[in-house]
Amino acid sequence: MVTNQAYLFLIFIINGILIGLLFDFFRISRKVIDTSDLITYFEDILFWILTGVIVLYSIFVFNNGELRLFMLLGILIGAVIYMLCISSYIIKINIKIINLLKKFFGIVIIPIQFIFKTLQKIFFKPITFLFINIRKSSTNFTTKIQNNFKKMKKVKNIVKN
Repeated sequence: MVTNQAYLFLIFIINGILIGLLFDFFRISRKVIDTSDLITYFEDILFWILTGVIVLYSIFVFNNGELRLFMLLGILIGAVIYMLCISSYIIKINIKIINLLKKFFGIVIIPIQFIFKTLQKIFFKPITFLFINIRKSSTNFTTKIQNNFKKMKKVKNIVKN
C-alpha cells in the first residue's frame, strides 16, 4: 500500500515536471514570437486545458480516478523542482536553438527571395504591363466611342434644325 502511494507520488512529481515543461514551451514561444494580447489569452487557455488533461489522464490511469491530496502535492513539488532547477537552462538552450534556426532559415531564404524576384521581373512584369496597357487602351477606346456618339448627336441636332 505504501509502495503504491510512493509510486503514485513519484508519478505526480513527474507530472509536475511535465507541466513545468509545458509552461516553459509557452514562455519560450512568447519570447521568440511577438504575440498580441488575444493570442496570449488563447495560449493561456490552451495551457490550462492541456494541464487539466495531463492531470486527469494521470489520475484515471494510475489511480483509477481517485484524487488524493498527496497527488496534488506531488504535482506542486515537481513543478517547483523543475522551475528552480531546470527551467532557466531549458529556456536559454531553446531560445539559442530557435535563434540559430531563424538565422539559418534567413540565410536560406535570401537566395529563394532573389530567385522569386528575378522570376517576377521576367514573367510577371511583362504580363502586368500588358494588362495595364490593354486596360488603358480599352478605356481610351470607349471614351473615343462615347465622344464620337456625342458628336454624332450634335450633328443630328444641327441637321434637324
